[in-house]
Amino acid sequence: MITFLYILAFIGFVWLGLCALPAGMEARMPMPYLIALTPFLWVPLVIFAGIGAWQHEWGVVSLLLVAALMTSSQRISYWGTGIKPQSTRDTSRETGRETPHTPIAKDTKQAGNSQKTNDSTTSAVTDAIQSAQSSIDSSPSSATRETGSETLPLQFAVMTLNCRYGRADADDIVENVRTRGIDVLALQEVSDDLIARLDAAGVGTLLPYRQSGEPKGSDNGGYNVIFSRYEPAATVPNVVAIPAADVPAITLRLAGEDGGTHAASRFGGDGSADGNDDNDGNGSDTYGTAAGNDSGVGNTDRGAVNTANSTAASTANGTAGHAPERTVTFCSAHPKSPMRGCADWSAGILGLRAIAGAKVIGDRNIAVVMGDLNSSTDHPSFRALLKGGFKDASLTQGTGPHLTFPSWLRWPRIELDHILFTRGLKPSGVESFVVKYTDHLALVATLSLR
Repeated sequence: MITFLYILAFIGFVWLGLCALPAGMEARMPMPYLIALTPFLWVPLVIFAGIGAWQHEWGVVSLLLVAALMTSSQRISYWGTGIKPQSTRDTSRETGRETPHTPIAKDTKQAGNSQKTNDSTTSAVTDAIQSAQSSIDSSPSSATRETGSETLPLQFAVMTLNCRYGRADADDIVENVRTRGIDVLALQEVSDDLIARLDAAGVGTLLPYRQSGEPKGSDNGGYNVIFSRYEPAATVPNVVAIPAADVPAITLRLAGEDGGTHAASRFGGDGSADGNDDNDGNGSDTYGTAAGNDSGVGNTDRGAVNTANSTAASTANGTAGHAPERTVTFCSAHPKSPMRGCADWSAGILGLRAIAGAKVIGDRNIAVVMGDLNSSTDHPSFRALLKGGFKDASLTQGTGPHLTFPSWLRWPRIELDHILFTRGLKPSGVESFVVKYTDHLALVATLSLR
């Protein structure tokens, strides 16, 4: 028995070692699933430690208990010791184009044959976000614009949900958007049928702007969509090329400091929106398409891209002598699960680093990535994503994990769905909750400008 217990302790430490592999090295079956189960490994370890204590084998008991404690090390980080992103940014990655409306998936190869793949991908991401900044900086009113239907307030609520092949309850989604005052909604595994049900439930009244990824046969469960309460400065159907469903993005202008009172007043005591910021989609719609009627974006926008024209000089120097306006770019992402290919799974997670690494984001503009990332803090690839410049809302809030999968069990659950953001935001009110007919819990957070 004592030999058996020592073997179990050895297996426990080897299992823990999987979590310490270099990013990408865990992309071999069955390692992603073994790593995902690491937070629950303490249960058998403690049981066998009890057996060892009953036999007074204190040496192996100590080993088993140490291994049990180490299996919870990443979960402990959710109470205020989260992974910190890199403090430096690679500034050598320059954008190579000025065209503000070309889909990223088609332009990655045009970044230059002399650059490495990662550099060309980051340049392509820069081009997409640059399109939004160009149109914003060339606007003569950007210096004095206040919070309204065209600008994001200094505090805003976001929500993400994996819709399980489009089966999620549309009425439940829209009701949560309404009661929680959601400003930006990211959905994954979306189907055309779900979009129709969301439109029938009234999502266009609450979130009149949207951008979806281009559906492909290789999509993992469906395409991704992102909805907004505020008029986008630009939209792209795929902001970064990863081996998974397209990553649609919407870039919103951020309200100036004089818009802060609007941000505070639009939330009622129960956290719901007061309705003053809803946009009916009428009038000039240069940057996006309203979805408040049957001919809205839900049926026609797939692949639509902003076509605003501006010059690189206005982007770099601002307009009329004032500093360029800040923006927030929201993305809906869903890397493949390991069962669809471990190499693609890891590459999809790591590929999202290009969004944080885009030069146009820098220290001024902000990127927010939401979605089912099919990974947790135990996975080296996900930790590498965080170290690439993102912060995780649950980790940063520091009040414990917000587990999202599977929805039909209270335990064991893991946190596969995430709200990530680059520097400049502070999260609060992070919460997961059940939405009917999907296997993931929804995740919400309130993000405030620092």
